Amino acid sequence: MKKFVAAAAGGIVAGLLVTTQVAGPLLAEESARKSNVYEQLDLFGDIFERIRIQYVEEVDDADLIEAAINGMLTSLDPHSSYLSPDDADDMRVQTRGEFGGLGIEVTQEEGFVKVVSPIDDTPADAAGMEAGDFITHVDGESVLGLTLDEAVEKMRGPVGSEIVITVVREGEPEPFDVTIVRDTIKLTAVRTRTVGDSVVLRVTTFNDQTTPNLIDGFQKQVEELGGMENVNGIVLDLRNNPGGLLTQAIKVSDEFLEKGEIVSTRGRNPEDGERYNAQPGDLADGKPIVVLINGGSASASEIVAGALQDHRRAIVVGTKSFGKGSVQTVMPLRGDGAMRLTTARYYTPSGRSIQALGVSPDIVVEQPRRVDATPEDEEDTARRTRSEADLRGSLNNDSLTEDEIRQIEEDRAKADEAAKLREEDYQLAYALDILTGLSALGPKE
Repeated sequence: MKKFVAAAAGGIVAGLLVTTQVAGPLLAEESARKSNVYEQLDLFGDIFERIRIQYVEEVDDADLIEAAINGMLTSLDPHSSYLSPDDADDMRVQTRGEFGGLGIEVTQEEGFVKVVSPIDDTPADAAGMEAGDFITHVDGESVLGLTLDEAVEKMRGPVGSEIVITVVREGEPEPFDVTIVRDTIKLTAVRTRTVGDSVVLRVTTFNDQTTPNLIDGFQKQVEELGGMENVNGIVLDLRNNPGGLLTQAIKVSDEFLEKGEIVSTRGRNPEDGERYNAQPGDLADGKPIVVLINGGSASASEIVAGALQDHRRAIVVGTKSFGKGSVQTVMPLRGDGAMRLTTARYYTPSGRSIQALGVSPDIVVEQPRRVDATPEDEEDTARRTRSEADLRGSLNNDSLTEDEIRQIEEDRAKADEAAKLREEDYQLAYALDILTGLSALGPKE
């Protein structure tokens, strides 16, 4: 018994010795790392004091510290930043759907401000701003070298005031100026309408209004068509939608999915990852869905498109999306400011990360630039669309009843409307053609 106790005791001592030998270098390394951090903080303090005392002009201490904090955050990625109390308040207002400004979502690329997308029915949209535009100057002053927040601050101003933005656009040989009058931006998160037997859901942003707007608008359009049995499908238009709240992207996706994963987020630590799953119930009762995306579809828009695509619940049409696959967490700070920090990447149900790659459409459809037709073009089109019925003295068709003739005329009118829509919005017309084709095949057995 005494030998057993001694052996056990010896084992404990040996274990302690081994542990000490392993932990020793680790503790020394941790101590050295902390010492280096403290040295760097001392360096920061030295620089701060030298600026305060020796800079050519007097500077505000608070502004210096705020700039240092923002510099630290913006060095991480384009979406992390410090929010001053005013900026934090503005952000909270925007998620509620009404704010003052131009109506563009922007990011930063190569030192310039890049337009992610203009927001529907805003001054920027009316002025012709497009996704992918680069803003190089604001009122004649270059934005190169400014942080994104500083550039955005230059674009802010009183409602009704005018601003001149210099734009570089792909396909244009020279930069050009765009004059915009600032206004109060009232976001209508979802606009709904019917085109033929299809319901078009135009989602412009993901804020607190999005899901209730989508549900109410969809139900009203279904009622106008006389019930779901008369609906041949849904177009979910996410073009130029810059994103917004992750929670709303999940809810919108859930409205069209019966089950399965919608999106997952993975942070620095595996245990911080989260998965969001759909609950039973499909707002569209299984009707076909076409999702429209383009280069201005970002963030929350990509979550929805990716989820519906991976579950084969929708056909995605358009061009590759923006590729913002990261999640930002807004953390309140003392003094009413906040920190926007990238804390995770998000992944579609199949495990795809969209970061920098975007969502690739199932069918690539470019939106052609509109070219104004000349009178000669219109005359040529009219000449090519003449038929037998236009010839003088042509025979009548006596094999059809009046009802059959009326039906043919109605179908022809619908075809004419579809052709007109192709000129106005080719991508939307293409999406509607897909739904018409699927409807013609009939329901799956």
